[in-house]
Amino acid sequence: MTTMMNMILFVLALPATAVSLYLLLFTLLSSAPPATLRSSRRPHFDVIVPAHNEAAVIEGVIASLRQLDWPADGFRILVVADNCTDTTAELARAAGAEVLERHDTQRRGKGHALDFAFRASQVHGSAYAVVVVDADTQVSPNLLEAFAARIELGAKVIQAHYGVLNAQASWRTRLMAIALASFHRVRSRGRERLQLSCGIRGNGWCITHRLLRQVPYQAYSLAEDIEYGIDLGLAGFRVHYADEAQVAAMMVTDEQAARSQRQRWEDGRWQLIRSRTLPLLQAAMGRGGRVCLDLALDLLVLPLSYVALNTAVLIVLAGIAWLWEPSMEIWLWLGLGCGMGLLLYVLRGWQLSNVGWRGLVDLLRAPFFVLWKVLLMLRARGSVEWIRTKREQS
Repeated sequence: MTTMMNMILFVLALPATAVSLYLLLFTLLSSAPPATLRSSRRPHFDVIVPAHNEAAVIEGVIASLRQLDWPADGFRILVVADNCTDTTAELARAAGAEVLERHDTQRRGKGHALDFAFRASQVHGSAYAVVVVDADTQVSPNLLEAFAARIELGAKVIQAHYGVLNAQASWRTRLMAIALASFHRVRSRGRERLQLSCGIRGNGWCITHRLLRQVPYQAYSLAEDIEYGIDLGLAGFRVHYADEAQVAAMMVTDEQAARSQRQRWEDGRWQLIRSRTLPLLQAAMGRGGRVCLDLALDLLVLPLSYVALNTAVLIVLAGIAWLWEPSMEIWLWLGLGCGMGLLLYVLRGWQLSNVGWRGLVDLLRAPFFVLWKVLLMLRARGSVEWIRTKREQS
């Protein structure tokens, strides 16, 4: 009986310990990076906004982009009106953007829209690099400056910090702000210090046309951003991180919309775990080295709610085993250590999220959020269809 209990606790402790140590490492490396040198302000950018029926928000993102601290003749705002049935294209043109209209009901989704826009930008030939910004987003004025400074230092693909625009709208958006600060800022700062790839987060990223020609964009899955970041890693390129620049998008407050969005993210991630883990591990033993190894580890680290559930079960079972057999207390201490590592990671995310004390109080809802995620996980998987997320009004 003792041997069986030790085996069960070992199976629970192994992933919990590995993940908590992994996240604790990035937590300890998450201090603010040094200031980046100013650019020459010479690179020309195409800022691409993929938009599917975004009439409610398209004018806002264009207005934000027009406030970029960059020479007016040094960038072009290019909206991809992708299979739109509303007035997105007309509103975008009236707001001052150039518009590409795409009509293809067979190849739907953001990945296809981006591929279409990248090709059009290459044909136009004026841009040195392209920038991707979602339609429900506000950008910091220094976005292009941050990208240009790193390009001139040798970077070929860069990701800005991705935050929450309506963080104070509800407890759900505050928790999302903490989650994104943990996932994007804490991990990305650590990866940049270790010269790893911070990955592509789907919004607020930049890539040179030269690299696009070397690694053509062919990411069409439900998690196209993670997919293309992996493609770049497999090709030997890391995604640099620009901490001082930010894009902030609206997050859903409605529970049903949040469920649909989360299910799509989870399905896309599971598809990539099945298809890309082995190639990444194989590349890690070759020229991909530690960049591909970290991309594989990042892919294998399940969402924090699953890790927290794993750790909680470990603590509970270890506590029962300790009461039954005092010599098994090592498992309890290990479980508590894992819990402390996860707590420090989350608190660092809260600190960097700037949601204040209300966000700290909202963390008390975390157990209910974990339960919600577990129930969601048990729902049927296998969706391959892209579904537009319901937009929130600012």
